Order: sequence, then C-alpha cells, then structure tokens
Amino acid sequence: MQLRIAAPPVDGAANAELIALISTALQVRKRDVTVQSGATGRAKQLVVRGDSARLIARLESLIDG
Repeated sequence: MQLRIAAPPVDGAANAELIALISTALQVRKRDVTVQSGATGRAKQLVVRGDSARLIARLESLIDG
C-alpha cells in the first residue's frame, strides 16, 4: 500500500501525520502505531499494536472498499 503525506519531513511532522492517518483508519490509538524502521526515509515499516483479528478485519474492509 502506498500513501502520500502532505506534511513536510521536518521535525517528524510527516511521521506524525502518517501515524495519525493509520491510527484513524485502523481505529486504534496513536500510541499503538510506531515507525519500526525508515523514520528518516521515504519507505517505512510500521508496527500496529492491538487485537490481530480486529486489525485484519479492518484492513480487509479498507481494501475491499
């Protein structure tokens, strides 16, 4: 999945916007989403904490539209 963030990559603003977007989409708290790698690069790996079954169901519903 690819996302484009409008916030500039200054002082972590883009990462914060990405975390807010993902947390809203997956209906989890912002603190449950962290950047595991790629914090200063364009490609990032995120960790989302929560109930796996619920997260998978939410992802599937987002993909299916």
